[in-house]
Amino acid sequence: MSQVSWDVLVVGGGVIGWSVAHHLARFGAGRILVVDRGGGSTERATGGFRAQFATEVNVRLSLLSREKLLRFAEETGVDPGFRANGYLFLAGTEAQSRQLAAALEVQRACGCDEARLVEIDEVRRLAPSIRVDGVVSGAFSPRDGFIRPMEIHRGYMESALRAGVERLQGEATGLERDGAGIRVETSVGRQQAAVVVNAAGAWAGRLGALAGVEVPVRPLRRQVAVTVPTEALPPSTPMVIFGDGFHFRGVDDHVLLLWPTEGGTDPFDVSVEPEWVERLLEAVRQRVPALAGVPLASTYAGLYEMSPDEHALLGPAPGLESLFLVNGSSGHGVMHAPALGQLAAEMLTGRPPSLDVRALRPSRFAEGAPNPLRRLL
Repeated sequence: MSQVSWDVLVVGGGVIGWSVAHHLARFGAGRILVVDRGGGSTERATGGFRAQFATEVNVRLSLLSREKLLRFAEETGVDPGFRANGYLFLAGTEAQSRQLAAALEVQRACGCDEARLVEIDEVRRLAPSIRVDGVVSGAFSPRDGFIRPMEIHRGYMESALRAGVERLQGEATGLERDGAGIRVETSVGRQQAAVVVNAAGAWAGRLGALAGVEVPVRPLRRQVAVTVPTEALPPSTPMVIFGDGFHFRGVDDHVLLLWPTEGGTDPFDVSVEPEWVERLLEAVRQRVPALAGVPLASTYAGLYEMSPDEHALLGPAPGLESLFLVNGSSGHGVMHAPALGQLAAEMLTGRPPSLDVRALRPSRFAEGAPNPLRRLL
């Protein structure tokens, strides 16, 4: 098959890849191709959205994404399903209470002052379905909430295709420097591009290795249980996150139950462990009595794309300027996709980025300057 040339070739047809393509097209970036193999992580995302973070750059990414989500339908013609039910973080120790308080100061420094610390009485009011045994305090933001990942994906993809972006349904199997650009071997033919965008999510490290570039992104399995339809939770129930990571939220007439654990020996394994299900159900019985008798309808697992400091990589790959990285969001990919797509497109088209993104530069690890590993809990 003859070689085809592109100004920008995006590898990865998840929500971030299509967000990049959509924004590139809006900025007139020339000929754009998305190599989309399907079956990525977006379709398994649980659809939380929050501005409650403990580092400035993540708070600012959320604020930009939220601004874009509020006008998403106008921009793409698709409703992103943004619903501000709130996020409620529950501290189980005094140390975790201090972490929540410190994070609030970071948020306020960014102009985001909607979250507040809450005492036990307000926790009970916000989440009457839970037991508060072992809960010391909490933090709640009424402007955090839920989104529909596949509708955001559809909005960006349909908008990009209408604008002339082309889609190749296949897999990138090789990357090779080609003068100032990159030659891309795919499962359905050879392509050549001035710039390749690595938006391959959990597979970003594998893609970088094809070009001899280290991309410090590893997959991490996240398991999810889904209840049968139930009215056990009030419709206004926020996302509730306990100090050890157990959390739940309603979606339509179901409830999603989650408890992060480390992955198994195969980092790309997306099977669900029966032992995990048992531990999860015991936590439900102990902490959410309203759900104790509600059966599970299904379980599934997806992959986070983790960077060493749990912050995204955004910018040229060290040692290969024509390979641009947009990955490593560490569980925040869908919620930050609107912001990351815009920022990447601005950088790729020579525009000043809307936010200071120096904290996300891929070279920070080689420089010995990773972001502080600060979490809310």
